[in-house]
Amino acid sequence: MNQLDQLKQFTIVVADTGDFESMRDFAPRDATTNPSLILRAALEPRYEPLLDAVVRQHRRDPIEDLTDRVLVAFGIEILKIVPGRVSTEVDARLSFDAAASVAKAHELISLYEQAGVARERVLIKLASTWEGIRAAEILEREQIHCNLTLLFSPVQACACADAGITLISPFVGRITDWFRQHSGRDYLPEEDPGVQSVRRIYAILKKLGYDTQVMGASFRSVGQILALAGCDLLTISPALLLELQQSEAPVVPVLTPAYAQAQQAEPLILEEPSFRFRMNQDAMATEKLAEGIRQFAADAQKLETLLEARRGRP
Repeated sequence: MNQLDQLKQFTIVVADTGDFESMRDFAPRDATTNPSLILRAALEPRYEPLLDAVVRQHRRDPIEDLTDRVLVAFGIEILKIVPGRVSTEVDARLSFDAAASVAKAHELISLYEQAGVARERVLIKLASTWEGIRAAEILEREQIHCNLTLLFSPVQACACADAGITLISPFVGRITDWFRQHSGRDYLPEEDPGVQSVRRIYAILKKLGYDTQVMGASFRSVGQILALAGCDLLTISPALLLELQQSEAPVVPVLTPAYAQAQQAEPLILEEPSFRFRMNQDAMATEKLAEGIRQFAADAQKLETLLEARRGRP
């Protein structure tokens, strides 16, 4: 049995891509997207017919609405392949505006429901800012389930869990990138700071009895993935899914209920001032959150520019 099939025995495997054709061979249960992944897919010639169809039908829409329709169009195609859920991200430029984030989430869910997709099959992705968490808290009460992304610390994780968020996506690779840049060294999977961060978050949430699911994300290597085997979910790029599929080395679950119970975990109840102060004290989490928002915002702008050019064609 290959490593991918072994991993599926104790972790839900999620495809981390907007390139839905590339995920067919891996049979993931869910899929996640973000503005960068959708932009990358939109630039591929094989998706031109999909883009052109959306642009032709909604040529006169404001560019923000047209962009939303493209995000949802990719999501709908993904849901034809995966049996579970797709994550669709709210514009990163709204990361510090809770009310606007809620409104945008309503628009995205409405587009899915107009296409016959039940809201239970969609996770709304929001950045794990204080405002993003508050927006998600409102949406969860409306049975619009959320995936909180750009999450780099237990502070963010606990704030999400306290708010009753369905799922969080603590990042691995970006944390490792930060520590590698600042230390000048490489890390084995067991000592990898990104791996250790997700393990700690998993242990805290499980030991304290939170319902919020943990989905490790942003992987740089198969070693990082295997070091988190047993996590509720893992979202993995097609390139790394292929590596797992091509290996038959044994996979052993690392994150288990017993693992969580053996760890120390103190409840972390956070009001806004303490959340912001604790984040401020964590240079890595603060810098990577800001960097991620900037990157997703820039790619959202690039996608808008691409769509503007397409609807300007005769």
